[in-house]
Amino acid sequence: MVKGITESGFEFELDEEILDDYELLESLCDIDNGDASKITTVARQLLGETQITALKNHLRNEKGRVPATKMIEEVTQIFQSQAAGKNS
Repeated sequence: MVKGITESGFEFELDEEILDDYELLESLCDIDNGDASKITTVARQLLGETQITALKNHLRNEKGRVPATKMIEEVTQIFQSQAAGKNS
């Protein structure tokens, strides 16, 4: 397991094998090709249901909503931090 923390303070753990997953790559390619709806798929593939729920609760605002922009920022940070770690 690989552990990390986002700028907002969300702590996460990833299975090391997820970054070498072909289906994750397919989802990322779909995003690159304009299918922004795949961000939810990527988030679940990276974090799993338990951590997705924890991240939503971490980001939930005073009105009980989870801002989509913040969720996308967090998932992007999580992915980029792990991808950068693989390249170093």
